[in-house]
Amino acid sequence: MKKLMIGFCLIVLLIVAGCSTTPSEKTQDDYKIGILLSDAGLGDESFNDSAFKGLEKARDELGILFDYKEAPDGNYEQKLEELVAEKYNVIIGLGFSVQEALEKTAKKYPDQQFILIDGQSDVANITSITFKEQEGSFLLGMVAAMTSKTGKIGFIGGVDIPVIHHFENGFIEGAHYFNPKIEIVSEYSGNFDDAEAGAAIAERYIKNGVDFIYHAAGFTGFGSIKKAEEMGIYAAGVDTDQFYIAEKTVVTSMLKNVDQAVFKMAKTLVEDGKISEKSFSFGLADNGVGLADIRVIKLTPEQQTAIEKAKEDIVSGKIKVTAEKGNSQ
Repeated sequence: MKKLMIGFCLIVLLIVAGCSTTPSEKTQDDYKIGILLSDAGLGDESFNDSAFKGLEKARDELGILFDYKEAPDGNYEQKLEELVAEKYNVIIGLGFSVQEALEKTAKKYPDQQFILIDGQSDVANITSITFKEQEGSFLLGMVAAMTSKTGKIGFIGGVDIPVIHHFENGFIEGAHYFNPKIEIVSEYSGNFDDAEAGAAIAERYIKNGVDFIYHAAGFTGFGSIKKAEEMGIYAAGVDTDQFYIAEKTVVTSMLKNVDQAVFKMAKTLVEDGKISEKSFSFGLADNGVGLADIRVIKLTPEQQTAIEKAKEDIVSGKIKVTAEKGNSQ
């Protein structure tokens, strides 16, 4: 009788244990994120690589699964449809060029959660992530003005769109903040994936006295940095620390911490099961943007103090950096 009672209790315990885990409960390994990269794709040493780095960190530290798509032919909708069919918890569209297709796909699949990076959307199931690139670029403009010997510096943009204006305006305002008389030239290549175009613009700049170049042009900017190295002037990287592209030339880089933003979204997904916020904007105050280590040159203590003071004033709101083109100082 005693053995029968023990056996009965074991059966009851097994049944209770089996009922305690429902199909809706998720483990970390259940969460999957898909991403459609922007035009230049992996290997751009910039925007795409940074986002991919964030997903790798989320895989290693949070246990999420992820995969990516590229659309070099511009067929974004097809790639987004593929991601939807593969049933990811969240699908990320990277870059302004993806926005139209992402919004169209999001409206078609209202129960699917999407994230748009580098754009602002009103579609209900899209969370928008933007950055205050102008704030980090302001500090970089100060460094360029401090570094220049000719008094002439240059900016190279990719496609002439609002998000790239943030980089340009911040750079201009920061340079003028330190040296109101400095001359700044700007040109847009019209693309993010043509290193030769970036090199050609840089060469023209240098022949006309520019001795510091800052780009916000993806792989096109890679070409401008290599040309700056070849012709013996200074340059700055963007999005990631691009010092290793040209170690005698890259003074610093304006870090746009896409990797940290992507990781934060993945962490929220794992902890909360969804991403409830409609939008995020990352600036200096929350380490969304900033400067990489300053190398190659050595700033004076007074110059370093000036940069730190400007950073504090931007965070506090004492310095307001213009984002929209046409309003820079």
